[in-house]
Amino acid sequence: MTLKFIAAPMALLATCALAWSEDAKPNDAQIAHIAYTAGQIDITAAQLALQKSKNKDVREFAEDMSRDHKAVNDQALALVKKLHVAPQNNDTSKALLKQANAKEAELKRLSGAAFDKAYIDNEVAYHKAVNNELENVLIPDATNAELKDFLSTGLKIFQGHEQHAESLAQSLK
Repeated sequence: MTLKFIAAPMALLATCALAWSEDAKPNDAQIAHIAYTAGQIDITAAQLALQKSKNKDVREFAEDMSRDHKAVNDQALALVKKLHVAPQNNDTSKALLKQANAKEAELKRLSGAAFDKAYIDNEVAYHKAVNNELENVLIPDATNAELKDFLSTGLKIFQGHEQHAESLAQSLK
């Protein structure tokens, strides 16, 4: 079962790479939408963990994810408003949501330690995938300096999330 949770975020990388190899590089409006969508997905996953998990460490992690991603998304909305950019839905954002909905359905069927392990394993894989996409596609392709700086700051935060999730995953074995 764990392989399913790791495979989906890895498919995210392939989806993003395919979307941009077939089309032109993502523009700033598309990048903003992808980044916001990725944050919303993690907020939704964290809310599910807070509903289902009884594990103190998992709950604390989920609270951190919810708080941090909400704060980053609020800052993202303020930035796009300041820059007069309307985030633009795109194939990558749609693929992210489709995969997230499937993952949420899988997680909802689990409970107890099985849920905790699957949620945290997914968080590790999801942060690896999103961080890779930020570092190798979204940040390099952003043309607006403020957006690029914002994404770079977000990447540092999300790399911390990845490390926290990896540490927690080790303790749940």
